[in-house]
Amino acid sequence: MTTASDMMEKVRRTCPLVHHITNYVTVNDCANMCICAGGSPVMTDAEKDVPDMVKLASAVVLNIGTLNDRTIGSMLLAGKTANSLGIPVILDPVGVGATPYRTETAWRILDEVKIAVIKGNHGEISVLAGSGGKVRGVDSVSSSDDIASSARELALRTGAIVAATGPVDYVSDGKAVITLRNGSKFMGTVSGTGCMLSSVTGAYIGACGVSLESVASAVSVFTIASEVAVRDGKVFGPGSFRTKLFDSLYNLKTEDVDTLLKRD
Repeated sequence: MTTASDMMEKVRRTCPLVHHITNYVTVNDCANMCICAGGSPVMTDAEKDVPDMVKLASAVVLNIGTLNDRTIGSMLLAGKTANSLGIPVILDPVGVGATPYRTETAWRILDEVKIAVIKGNHGEISVLAGSGGKVRGVDSVSSSDDIASSARELALRTGAIVAATGPVDYVSDGKAVITLRNGSKFMGTVSGTGCMLSSVTGAYIGACGVSLESVASAVSVFTIASEVAVRDGKVFGPGSFRTKLFDSLYNLKTEDVDTLLKRD
């Protein structure tokens, strides 16, 4: 079986172009984290530019964190263009369930675009799966009692690979569920780590194809990098953690991935 470290090396060798339509709070961090993972980011949401840029991409990331009517149109256009070309699309349903506008937008994208991967926090995935969950702003404040089942149910319903992230991460294709237990407590202290993970996932499915293993590998490599970032004792708070996370992912070694991976 191809391992997470194998996939990490393939991403670095191939440098897939990942087209983002994402939120303006985290756009720069997403671009830089994509580079640190081994990908090449592009961030454009102008409707006149989107179709031509999508044609060049290996994957497309749609993030509704700071959605508005103009970017919703651009997301739908990007998604449909990608579908027509066989390019995989990731949906990050940031804040779904917090307001009707966000929830309606997420379902509109899911209805009109074939989504390959849905990556959300426990609350967002629970909301989309219809199994409970509460989101305040963009943060999960409650979720289903059985996140693994929620991820599986949403994957079955949509045909997408679903990654539900939190203290424990779950990845499902509707059949199997992979449980991943890496990560640092500092992940929740920096705005946009979930958005950054979507960018990393874009690089992994762009280079390695859409599969349960490629999505699980993206999650694992990112969360292992968060552990490596703090192990030298030089992280004192959110600012130093953010910087170390970039450096850690960029410099991550295959032996770190192989020895630190916690997977059920």
